[in-house]
Amino acid sequence: MFLQSLAMIENWPVPTAAAAVVRADGTLAGSHGPTGQRFPLASVTKPLAAYAVLVAYEEGAIDLDEPAGPEGATVRHLLAHTSGLAFDEQRIMAAPGTRRIYSNTGFEALGDHVAKATDIPFAEYLHQAVLEPLGMTSTSLEGSPAKDGVSTVDDLVRFAAEVQAPRLLDARTVLDAMTVTYPGLTGILPGYGHQRPNDWGLGFEIRDSKSPHWTGASSSPRTFGHFGQSGTFLWIDPDARAACVALTDRAFGPWAVDAWPPFTDAVLAELRA
Repeated sequence: MFLQSLAMIENWPVPTAAAAVVRADGTLAGSHGPTGQRFPLASVTKPLAAYAVLVAYEEGAIDLDEPAGPEGATVRHLLAHTSGLAFDEQRIMAAPGTRRIYSNTGFEALGDHVAKATDIPFAEYLHQAVLEPLGMTSTSLEGSPAKDGVSTVDDLVRFAAEVQAPRLLDARTVLDAMTVTYPGLTGILPGYGHQRPNDWGLGFEIRDSKSPHWTGASSSPRTFGHFGQSGTFLWIDPDARAACVALTDRAFGPWAVDAWPPFTDAVLAELRA
């Protein structure tokens, strides 16, 4: 049975939207809209980039606790937005590990670090390590590993299935990625203000008890994922044993703040039923 709740995207005030839900066993629970259309991902690029970084770690090209980025910071700090780097400039705002400062610059430093360690441009490394093995033929990184991915719902369903039942990484590495790293740190969740705490794993934001939040009121605290300023999101709820992808062509704003949580709650209610 395909989820009827996905049709709610028809009521979103966007020119185009597509969405899908994939269960933990890899089966498609439903889809709606042009799932083969390519959309700019904005920050939904980050989980893809983080996965490639973790592949580089498992391959022995890098270590999570080796120096990277600003002085005193490591690969782990960069993945968890605790390197101290500013949002979008080469400016240090805090000592590593002391604040959760969401940083595009940090992910660009990660891309540079992996490229130097592997002698492969990061976009190509992402392609070889993640996109090609998962059959994500419509996905590409066209610039910054923080925000310049382009993909389809169909491709991101493949990625969400991988994260729920890893083949490219050891399951323990993925568990680390979805577990709070440097717990208790406060910070700003873009679009939603100060969060105390502002919990993240390795490249994935973790819902915990954040309020307000872009997922649903019924989303489990273990829910993790990412949303993007291009009006995109990917969440994985381990308790629901499912993941949801939604891509649009309207920038994130009040419309998304209003539309996304009830949509997620409807999807989760239908999954439970």
